[in-house]
Amino acid sequence: MSVPSVTSLVQRAEELRRILDDANYEYYVLDAPTLSDAEYDRLWRELKALETEHPELVTPDSPTQRIGAEPATQFRKVSHIAPMYSLDNAFSPEELVAWEERNARIAREVREAGYVAELKIDGAAVSLLYEDGVLVRGATRGNGRIGEDVTQNLRTIREIPLRLRRDTVVPSRLEIRGEVYMTASSFRDLNARRVAAGEPEFANPRNTAAGGLRQLDPRLTAERQLRFFGFQVQVDPDRGERIDLQRHEEVLDLLTAWGVPVNRRRRKCADLEAALAFADEVYQGRFALDFGIDGVVVKVDALRLWPELGVIGEREPRWAIAYKFPPDLVTSRLLSIEINVGRTGTLNPYAVLDPVQIAGATIRQATLHNFEDIARKDLRVGDYVLVKRAGEVIPQVVAPVVERRTGDEKPFRVPDHCPTCGTPVERSEAEVAIYCPNGSCPARIFWGLVHFAGRDAMDIRGLGGRTAQQLLEKGLVRDVADLYALGAEKIEQLEGFGSVSAKKLVEGIQATREHPLSRLLFALGVRHVGAHVAQILAREFVTMERLLETDADSLAGVHGIGRTTADALAAYLHEEKNRDLIARLKAAGVNMTEPVQRAENSTFAGMTFVITGTHGLSRKDMASLIERHGGRVSGSVSRTTSFVVAGENPGSKLERARELDVKVIDEEELVNMAEQGNRAN
Repeated sequence: MSVPSVTSLVQRAEELRRILDDANYEYYVLDAPTLSDAEYDRLWRELKALETEHPELVTPDSPTQRIGAEPATQFRKVSHIAPMYSLDNAFSPEELVAWEERNARIAREVREAGYVAELKIDGAAVSLLYEDGVLVRGATRGNGRIGEDVTQNLRTIREIPLRLRRDTVVPSRLEIRGEVYMTASSFRDLNARRVAAGEPEFANPRNTAAGGLRQLDPRLTAERQLRFFGFQVQVDPDRGERIDLQRHEEVLDLLTAWGVPVNRRRRKCADLEAALAFADEVYQGRFALDFGIDGVVVKVDALRLWPELGVIGEREPRWAIAYKFPPDLVTSRLLSIEINVGRTGTLNPYAVLDPVQIAGATIRQATLHNFEDIARKDLRVGDYVLVKRAGEVIPQVVAPVVERRTGDEKPFRVPDHCPTCGTPVERSEAEVAIYCPNGSCPARIFWGLVHFAGRDAMDIRGLGGRTAQQLLEKGLVRDVADLYALGAEKIEQLEGFGSVSAKKLVEGIQATREHPLSRLLFALGVRHVGAHVAQILAREFVTMERLLETDADSLAGVHGIGRTTADALAAYLHEEKNRDLIARLKAAGVNMTEPVQRAENSTFAGMTFVITGTHGLSRKDMASLIERHGGRVSGSVSRTTSFVVAGENPGSKLERARELDVKVIDEEELVNMAEQGNRAN
């Protein structure tokens, strides 16, 4: 018997990999298998034996390499090549129509562009990084910009191609975004095995899938039999490559051609009426699916409109929205109505319930929104009430079951004093909320401390609610300024801290001294001042000193700042104890300025610009250029608009500019105007 040559072994290994890849594609993507399970297993074992005997034949994209990595000790953080967005939600047809109307004000042709409606899979979002068609990394969504590297766990999912189809053209570096999920049948089988082994059952498929991705041992991930659907492609913007497609429907077809499974239950919709009809069909037949869904995602089909529609707060794209299904209602007993005092002093009522199961989660508390809502619904302690989970996340009380009342139920009385500190409450005529005005209220201080340390505020890792409570109880801090005087030896007194973790927390606190003014403004927790408003204020006033000298009328004159926000901020900044807090933060070395780069001229002073279409510069960079030269950027064209900066596929804003006889320029003209202004000065 002759010994096989090296060339023949290499060829056979390549042939086996191709056959097995084709079989996976036919089974998972086309749903039309031509290879029996027995034959697949036989070929897989042949390839495995070949690679075992000749390790040099092993390739990263071999089907045998899905499992076999050593357990990880931790997951490293990795950056996505572009942000992974989360979606805004619509819970009614009216909210979906309102979404379209908002978009139409930005790009009028949205209504004519059509939509693609897809199932919203109830799982965990991931990104798959491919280089030259080979899977090199997989990551969780994380915060949208940075996720955790779970490559070895994702490789256990047979639906995820280790190599994109060889007979297609693939950009050199790209990410495929999608959802990892668990089927209902696999979930039942897994729980049955756990019961037989004397282990506790998992609560629901979504959490089980997400937890499966974070197993340190890939073999444990493989046991959960996770699945995958792709829904988006992101080409590396630094490579200068692009995919020449016009519609989102074409993206889904391209994913299929690459060998990525895409959910086939989707529909091209000419208008929202068709999208709503599709959503109703899906809702009625949702229980026939073997995986969980919590709605339908509606996306603008025309890709050229996506850049123009943009993103809200760098988190939620305007070109897509999740139309959530109404959740199932359950009945529970309203045991009591309790009150939390928030960081701005708002009194927030919530319901304490008899524990009840909704969508696999145990619900013990639910929101009651505000005191007017309690009165409108006539909720009474002791009532049986209907409870739902809004967006399957936030439990809320819908209504009392009046016919089950016995007469022993007790009406709720709105408090006239703060339940935490006893201070008489206040109520603004313009607002529904009731407030505790005492800035020294323990509840306000606690939540203010938690908010100050939050991710979008000063981002102090390790300073959560439990740590904040201990710091206050032990008298180590009175307010947020005291954080900067903490030493590791004091933090070591707290439960759960040792010398290393105490030192890390101190270092984390000290590092926040360098944050820009916008982060500090948001972190202070001023009523109505969110992260976006804080950025507007910081860019406008640049220093805290200028803000402290500003009155409410001047604040209200800033574009994007309303009268309510201006009044609340002015009141906060002119209160002596707040000014003292800011002074102590400054003395502790906390930065009080915004690093806004400004030109030495005001070339664009008094001018308003509208940016539309695709440009060489990013929209953010163009806006920065305009603002640095004294101009202002607006989202809509009006008679007061000075210039419309139009690029490729400008959309309805260009038409509106022509209707109003507003001058239209391109990116090059804008840059030249700025440079001429620089030379003139």
